[in-house]
Amino acid sequence: MSQLLFLALFLVLFVMTEYRGHDQISVAVNSFFRSDPLVLAGYLLAAKSWSRLLLPAVVLVAATLLLGRFFCAWICPLGTLLDLLRIRKTAAAPPWLLSPNLKQWLLLTLLFASLFNLNLVGLLDPLAILLRGLTFLLYPLLGLAAREGWVELYGLIGEQRDSFAPLYGLLRDNLLPFRDAIYPLAFFSTFLLLGIFFLERLGTRTWCRCLCPLGTLLGWLGKVSLFRRLPVDVCGDCGRCRDLCPMRPEQGRLEAGECIVCMNCERDCRDRRVTFKLAAPLKGAGPLLPERRVFLGGMAAGLLLAVPARFRSPEMTATLLRPPGVRAEDEFLKKCVRCGECIKVCLKNALYPAAWQSGVEGFYTPCLIPRLGYCEYNCTLCGQVCPTGAIPRLPVEAKRREVIGKAVFDKNHCLPFAKRIDCIVCEEHCPIPDKAIRSREVTVVGSDGVERIVKEPHILDETCNGCGICENVCPLEGRAGVQVLAVINRTPLSEPVFGSEPADSGYAVK
Repeated sequence: MSQLLFLALFLVLFVMTEYRGHDQISVAVNSFFRSDPLVLAGYLLAAKSWSRLLLPAVVLVAATLLLGRFFCAWICPLGTLLDLLRIRKTAAAPPWLLSPNLKQWLLLTLLFASLFNLNLVGLLDPLAILLRGLTFLLYPLLGLAAREGWVELYGLIGEQRDSFAPLYGLLRDNLLPFRDAIYPLAFFSTFLLLGIFFLERLGTRTWCRCLCPLGTLLGWLGKVSLFRRLPVDVCGDCGRCRDLCPMRPEQGRLEAGECIVCMNCERDCRDRRVTFKLAAPLKGAGPLLPERRVFLGGMAAGLLLAVPARFRSPEMTATLLRPPGVRAEDEFLKKCVRCGECIKVCLKNALYPAAWQSGVEGFYTPCLIPRLGYCEYNCTLCGQVCPTGAIPRLPVEAKRREVIGKAVFDKNHCLPFAKRIDCIVCEEHCPIPDKAIRSREVTVVGSDGVERIVKEPHILDETCNGCGICENVCPLEGRAGVQVLAVINRTPLSEPVFGSEPADSGYAVK
């Protein structure tokens, strides 16, 4: 019951992380990530600061210290899906995969990389893996199938279609995605999720037992828990609990850090020998910390990963635009959990997961691609759903002044400059009240030798916030005649002074 309820809650919050006609999302749709101890650990180590948004994760840490690794069996939505699938075991797991050193080394690598200012815990966090798989491929496919299926149904039912319209309206407004989207890394994200399901062929909860960094961290905390299984050892004359336990105790002993407190063994024990109760940690129950070679190996791997991963190509990062409110790239990368919540909720489909634009450290972080979408002038949804504050939650008035980038005209491509013909599409769509793009009449001589008056656009640097709508609506095919580039200084705009006509100037860009 607990597993199903939390899985249903996860899916409900997932569907609610969407634009449904309201500018505010009142429900804490990011609750699972705010309660994630792995996200908390990565944030504290990388950002070297604290955020009150992660207070629920502290509560879960305290509960784990008392009750053990209960999250994996009672709450984790990915663990619930693994239990529901019940994939039949068809192969034996290789010994190296079953080694406890592997998962500890993997977790230590992520933690030490965070300590060295490279926060990549979100790449292997089970909640993030599940959410990205749903967001980037499965949920858009559901919306596409529903819409195309409804079109076909309308063609079949003919005159009765009006009676079914309210049903489609109910689905559209409450379940289906707000807009169709095709995301980069969609298939990679889904293959990673399906790979976790495929591991079940090697045994139940193989991902949880052998690889999951969140489960390993909770296991470390659970070693000192007061609520534990007694006896620790599997009974020699029965061994039934060995088959019932999803964590498959090795060598006849289930350590406190490996037990997920599912209580299957107590429920199905024929002789009522197994019980769960408050008890002091047993002596000789195993070391709290990993072996020294594993610890040092994780430290070395984290350092070796952190140093080259921070390389960024200046040419690629010149067009790397971040969501509104992000001012310092380094601070943003330290705090971002790569969950994809902001990408999913983006109203105008402007945010996409970065692949290599910001190097390895920027993998899966949100970046704005103006040619595909733009930042809506009055929208603050991305800041509302960010679980760590990497994208700050801002009032609408403050968000409007946040600088994402600066628009720059390509005079070899823009129609008024290159072809000497009028085009004011970018000016018409600029959302700034007194326009950040304005046109001025100039007299030019065409290729036929005839003088004509052309409206040339120019940009007011102190007014442009880089929302990207000008690049998005540019009528040219392929590359737009105006491009938004990242700026060195992302400080907010001051209150704009309208009515001035500054000279057309260049911009400080990356």
